[in-house]
Amino acid sequence: MDLDLKGKIAVVTGSSRGIGRSIALGLGEEGCHVSLCARGEEALLATEKEVRALDVETLATSADLTGAEGINQVIQATLDKWGRIDILVNNVGGSKWTPFEDVSDEEWLDIFDWNMFAAVRATRAALPSMKAQGSGSIITISSIFGRESGGPATYNATKAAEISMGKTLAKELAKTGIRVNTVAPGSVIFPGGNWQKRLDADPEGINKFVEQQIPCGRFGTPEEIADVVVFLSSNRASWVTGACINVDGCQSRSLI
Repeated sequence: MDLDLKGKIAVVTGSSRGIGRSIALGLGEEGCHVSLCARGEEALLATEKEVRALDVETLATSADLTGAEGINQVIQATLDKWGRIDILVNNVGGSKWTPFEDVSDEEWLDIFDWNMFAAVRATRAALPSMKAQGSGSIITISSIFGRESGGPATYNATKAAEISMGKTLAKELAKTGIRVNTVAPGSVIFPGGNWQKRLDADPEGINKFVEQQIPCGRFGTPEEIADVVVFLSSNRASWVTGACINVDGCQSRSLI
């Protein structure tokens, strides 16, 4: 299937490793020019090199994406280079496993900055360009734990907020030519990621978790998340907006 993405301009936040890296590569494979960003410059430049090898143009911006200054820097650098943004993937995020009664107000705000507000700020910064051209696709990487319980309360709250924002914004922008969707991954493993570290530390316990919690019997891969994101980025998904799509090997128990 030709996704007709050649020459499109895509911004992928948190794109130096894991899911973000695979999304950047997936979009590059379809011919998108990709603006990558993350805090860690070394890993970011390594990923940019991989994407550029796909014979597309790239831009790498090392910035703190948990604040408005860093986000605005990335969006402005992209517009300065290409003059437009066709695709925005809000992937940056994180969590802390802190018992609820021990979570300070400052930590709550930090988790919202890492997840929800990073998506809010990037979306807000990219919208004027998308509105001016009358088209765009915005995709936020949430989690199945934004749709049901699981994980720390702070993470659940921010991921649920991302899904709610995506639906509401999609309705607001429906007549502008801009589509907004969220993707909810289940447990995904990759080198250096949280699940790989936990598997290395406790193979028996984590294998038992997989057996009990993931009906497909294995972790997901970043590439499997990326494939769905790339499709949603394209006009082949022209009637898909306001959706939250699980990519989880049937791990989720939610009916919605």
